[in-house]
Amino acid sequence: MPLILNIRRLGRLACGLICGLMLAQAAGGATPAQREISVLTWPDYLDPELIAAFEAKTGYTLNLTYFESDETRDDFLIRNNGAGYDLILINDYTLQLYVERGWIDALNQTQVSSLRYIDPKWLAASKGQPQYGMPYFWGTLGIAYRDDLVSMPISRWMDIYDPAEELRGHLIMIKHSRDLIGMALLALGYSLNSTDSQQLEEARALMLKQKPSVSAYSYVSLGEDSALLDGSVVAAQVYSGDALMLQKLNPHIKYVAPEEGTNVWLDQWAVATQAKNKNGAYAFLNFINEPENAANNAEFVHYASPNLAANKLLPPSHFEDPVINPSQEVLQRGGSYKVLPPRVMRKWNAIFAEVIH
Repeated sequence: MPLILNIRRLGRLACGLICGLMLAQAAGGATPAQREISVLTWPDYLDPELIAAFEAKTGYTLNLTYFESDETRDDFLIRNNGAGYDLILINDYTLQLYVERGWIDALNQTQVSSLRYIDPKWLAASKGQPQYGMPYFWGTLGIAYRDDLVSMPISRWMDIYDPAEELRGHLIMIKHSRDLIGMALLALGYSLNSTDSQQLEEARALMLKQKPSVSAYSYVSLGEDSALLDGSVVAAQVYSGDALMLQKLNPHIKYVAPEEGTNVWLDQWAVATQAKNKNGAYAFLNFINEPENAANNAEFVHYASPNLAANKLLPPSHFEDPVINPSQEVLQRGGSYKVLPPRVMRKWNAIFAEVIH
């Protein structure tokens, strides 16, 4: 990380601590609930120093709840019909579904001034409709693998859906219907959004054939206890920046966006319709999108930021890394998930349940 960003970060944190003490005194009449912001997000997806600086500067407290898969997040929200959270971290296609359920509020443009920093191409998805999401990070879905434990580099989805002997029993696949089935479809040469019954049956057969080789349907740990580090897992489906986190712990961990194509995803923050602290939610969105804060956060999570002002503060190495900023060739091979018709989604869900259980 550049020295100038470290100095700025320390200075901001110190200033935030002082400001936070002043705000805490001023907010003496407020209840703890009024100062708490309930956030539903992925683990390891926010710089802890950024969280500390926000809390110190504003007097708000972040109450973070983590989900391990998109299905887990869905379950949390279904239980209470979307209630219980102020901010929800969500991918772009599921955002549409949550809006239809009435769980997500359109962003109040007057309260979220930091939208001005976001690259217009990432805001274009609204197509003239109200803006419901604040773009956060984007990346690809691919394979992280140990290059010292395989005889040949992994380059294709079929390398793990129809694995060689050395991979059998040493695979982790993401427990998410779109990622698991979508990439099986790509491995077979079909669309990751296929609605064709025959193509889905072929994907089902491929995944059932693969199943004995999968040690777990989950998400690989990103810490020092990761199975990719001790070698008990040789390859895993992962999101691009997470592979870089693991690579810091072991340089033999490589990442590939497979030749057959991949999912190019966009994660967004959304304000819940039933949020109890919308003012706090907007304060947080504005804070994490301040250019220096967004730049520090991007370096921490190793993902590409849609924040144009933040990108000007990032070192060249961030942009030159093909995992963080994939080539046009990779992006052209990629695609985004689309909302599928209910009858098709029921088919996907039935296949998913059969494979993982």
